[in-house]
Amino acid sequence: QLQLVESGGGLVQPGGSLRLSCAASGDFFDYYAIGWFRQAPGKEREGVSCISMSGGRTSYADSVKGRFFISRDNAKNTVNLAMNSLKPEDTAVYYCAAAGLYSPLPVVQSMCVIHEFFTWGQGTQVTVSS
Repeated sequence: QLQLVESGGGLVQPGGSLRLSCAASGDFFDYYAIGWFRQAPGKEREGVSCISMSGGRTSYADSVKGRFFISRDNAKNTVNLAMNSLKPEDTAVYYCAAAGLYSPLPVVQSMCVIHEFFTWGQGTQVTVSS
């Protein structure tokens, strides 16, 4: 069973940058698509970005395209999310999650399909404020 732990959250001023990391323990990390999701207070959890098993395919929510960049290092069992030009509306708890073993990247119209991700980390808080 894969276990995921997020890190890298914090307080940043508008326009600043943060880099989130998702560290995985367990077997077969290479065979899981991984996604980043976020949940702001009073709002539903939404997809931010996701990446295929090999890293060759990625997807981004329209709200973060051109500002956020997802990558993975299968040798280190990590997936990173580089977040640039942060805005107050990016404030949320950020979660990483794994899709089913051997599952292709679950994306519909560039959106990561949240109900296709089954293993979740505990989340890391990102606050964008001056």
